[in-house]
Amino acid sequence: MINTCLVYQYHVGQLYSVAEMSKQETGGGDGVEVISNQPFTGQPLYDGGPSCGQYTYKIFHLRKKVPSFIRLLAPENSTQLHEKSWNAYPYSRTIYSNPYMKENFHLSIETIHAADKGDTENIHKLSPQEWSEVEVVKIDIANDPVSPDDYKSDEDPTKVASKKTGRGPLVGPRWWEKMDPVMTCYKLIKCEFKWFGLQTKVEKVVQDFERRLMIKFHRQVFCWLDQWHGLSIDSIRAIEENTQKELDQQRHTGQIRGTVG
Repeated sequence: MINTCLVYQYHVGQLYSVAEMSKQETGGGDGVEVISNQPFTGQPLYDGGPSCGQYTYKIFHLRKKVPSFIRLLAPENSTQLHEKSWNAYPYSRTIYSNPYMKENFHLSIETIHAADKGDTENIHKLSPQEWSEVEVVKIDIANDPVSPDDYKSDEDPTKVASKKTGRGPLVGPRWWEKMDPVMTCYKLIKCEFKWFGLQTKVEKVVQDFERRLMIKFHRQVFCWLDQWHGLSIDSIRAIEENTQKELDQQRHTGQIRGTVG
C-alpha cells in the first residue's frame, strides 16, 4: 500500500489513526480493550533493525463483528482476538491468538515501511522457497473498491485534499507517480486455522477481512492527514492514554459501532 508522506511522518499518522479507528469500532459490548501500552527494549525483531520500541497488548471483542456462520458455531466467549504487537518502527510484528482455538489458530503480520513506490521485491527477505509461496496483493487506496458499508465521502482520497500539506486528491490510475513524497507499507500476513471442514472458508474470511480493513484504514490515514500532521510522538502517547479510557467506557455502553459481520 502506497501513501503520500515521508516514512517518519507515517509513524505518527499510523498511531493517530489506530486510536481514532479503535473508537469508531467500539461500542455495545464489542470493540477494542487495551491491556498494555509500554516501551520495550532488548528484543531484536528484524535483520539487525532496532530492538526497542512500543509494545501493545489488546483484546478485540468481536461477538457481533464476526460473520454469522461463525457466531452460530462458536461458543459465547470464543470470539475474542488477542493482539500482541511490537512496533520497532519502521518494522513491526503483530501476533493474534484466540484462547478458544489455542494452537489451532495463528495469525501474524510483519510490516515494513519503506521510502519507495511499492517496487521492492521480497522486502521481508524470505527464502526462495518461502517467497515462491507468497501471493503478492497490491492495494490502491484511491481506486480499489470499498465496501458500501465502509464508504464515506470525507474518507475518499479521490475527493480529499490536505490544506496543511497540499497533498491530494489522489486522482488517476497511477497517482503515486505524480505525488511527492510517497512511501509504501509492506505487510507479510500468515494465517492458519485448523478446524476440519471450516479451515479453507475461515482462512478466506480472514484474508478478505484483512484486505477490507487495510483499505479502510489506509484511506483514513491519508484523509485524516490534517488532523495528525505535525503531532509529536509524545502527543500521540497522550492521545493513546485518553483513548484507552474512552474505549473502556464505550465498550460497555451504547450500540454496536463500525464493522459488523
